[in-house]
Amino acid sequence: MINTLFSDPISFFIWSLALILAITIHEFSHALVAVKLGDPTPKLQGRLTLNPLAHLDPIGTLMLLLVRFGWGKPVQFDPYNLQKPRRDAALISIAGPVSNLLLATVLAIILNLFIRPFGPYASLSSFLVPVIYLNVLLAVFNLIPIHPLDGGKILVGLLPKDQAGEVDSFMHRYGIFLLLFMIFPFFGGSSPVFSLLNPIINFLLHILLPTINYI
Repeated sequence: MINTLFSDPISFFIWSLALILAITIHEFSHALVAVKLGDPTPKLQGRLTLNPLAHLDPIGTLMLLLVRFGWGKPVQFDPYNLQKPRRDAALISIAGPVSNLLLATVLAIILNLFIRPFGPYASLSSFLVPVIYLNVLLAVFNLIPIHPLDGGKILVGLLPKDQAGEVDSFMHRYGIFLLLFMIFPFFGGSSPVFSLLNPIINFLLHILLPTINYI
């Protein structure tokens, strides 16, 4: 994205806003579900808000703009405040990706039914398309079942208790290394993880944006 800053600053600004919105919705949803499940930690830490400044990690956001890989500020929660820690941790984790997919779906419906058929709102369309794209991308990527992504916590919550402990321990020790290994491209080729995810992302985008061909 950063390479468009000087060649196409308007596009850079639009995609940056879309990225900030996607991250904010994602992290706010984690915080909201955690509070609803009985843990006040996110609220006490100021995360129960739609203010992007509460959810953006400066280094993670910069990395997203530079190399399209980064992170928001993780929402912290205390499992001792949860009635069923493994299940509730999985619910808190899945809330982020689900919120991104819901937002992408609602905006796609608005775009396809109320904006594109009437033509004159091209500027609004040029903003909604990146928002939809980035929300789908963020949701699918975070569902990878590897720590520290949401999918890792969801996997632990779904496994039987004895297996969950072993997987959780392995994920915390080696998950980040496994994730980095899968993200970075080999020998100038494509990233292994995105080679696996792109068919899923493209499938969802073709449903949500059937007339958009350049994504």
